[in-house]
Amino acid sequence: HSTIMVKLAVTLLCALAAPASAFISGGASAGLGLRASGNALFSQQRMPASWRRNVPIVSMSGVEEKKDTSDSGIGWDSHKAIDAVPDSLCRDGTANTEMRAKFEKMCREAQDQICAAVEACDGEGKFKEDAWTRENGGGGISRVLSGGKIWEKAGCNLSVVYGTMPSEALQAANDRRKFSSTDRAAGYKPGERVPFFACGLSSVMHPKNPHCPTMHFNYRYFETEGGVWWFGGGTDITPAYLDEKDMAHFHGTYKEVCDKHDKDFYPKFKAWADDYFMIKHRGETRGLGGIFFDDLNDREPEALLAFSTDCAAAVTNAYLPIIHGHKDDAFTEKEKEWQLIRRGRYVEFNLVYDRGTIFGLKTGGRIESILMSLPETSRWEYNHVPEPGSAEAEVTEAFRTPREWVT
Repeated sequence: HSTIMVKLAVTLLCALAAPASAFISGGASAGLGLRASGNALFSQQRMPASWRRNVPIVSMSGVEEKKDTSDSGIGWDSHKAIDAVPDSLCRDGTANTEMRAKFEKMCREAQDQICAAVEACDGEGKFKEDAWTRENGGGGISRVLSGGKIWEKAGCNLSVVYGTMPSEALQAANDRRKFSSTDRAAGYKPGERVPFFACGLSSVMHPKNPHCPTMHFNYRYFETEGGVWWFGGGTDITPAYLDEKDMAHFHGTYKEVCDKHDKDFYPKFKAWADDYFMIKHRGETRGLGGIFFDDLNDREPEALLAFSTDCAAAVTNAYLPIIHGHKDDAFTEKEKEWQLIRRGRYVEFNLVYDRGTIFGLKTGGRIESILMSLPETSRWEYNHVPEPGSAEAEVTEAFRTPREWVT
């Protein structure tokens, strides 16, 4: 059935997201994000040093030359697997240690709660855990469930990162000023490297049944040593078929969470999600949205920590009732093929636009954690057009024209 594996999707990234300047933000992978721009050719000479870190450079004589190393302080070979996870992956003696530790604790508790609830719902699948640390501080905990009764693949990753970024990379974030006015490079001159801390929890879940939607969430906290800090995150849903009651439930759950903290949050963050998850080369969104926010520092950190905590805690209430309602639905081969085509769109977004995925690839993050968000199987058909009046055409129209699901 022309099922195309993820290796081909990585080729798509090489062709469409050639490396150049980038910026920190939030996406769906290792928990932290950065977006590429520019048109550099994908070659050893034009690749950033962090991409070449673990790639042998061979001369014309066939002799391997010395590898470049990353200036960021992190890289593909800088993590060390561990058997026992320490109580905290944060290192002591750095700025605002208390908030860093609080956010990591929140992420760990959410990871435990969500993974336990997903295992209970699946009934067969179990999460496999990998943990690692880095010499200069930080590390991560990856949990992935494969081949379950309900989920083909589900991942939930915690990451704590210490590193440095060029000030220009942070400054580039300001192109999103229509949603935020945060100057992330405040206090640094052009060319200076900015020490940063980042902690995030990211998850993507791909069910087997095409009537069960994919779900993604990411919540993160970021600081620079220059004193700039912000929260980011969101939860969004990607169905292959439209069920308006399901969308009203999902969006309604997050509207309640948002309204508890600020009545302006839901309309702003819902619109931000519709904008962020747009697959520009397709003219359609990846899914049917949810909430997305970034650069959030307009009130006390404790208030934003409370908001992030409530958002993460709402994941299971927003998502699992939808799964319970459709996990036993009958489906046809044609419907399964459509699900795989939509997964192809998911791959396109993640490898071409998702800031978290590109940030991880460019800074030498742990590759298995970065690509956890991708489905095990996807499908691309040449010039596929849904049949007019079909259920596939109905949901495609919703992808092309974002709508309001709750009032």
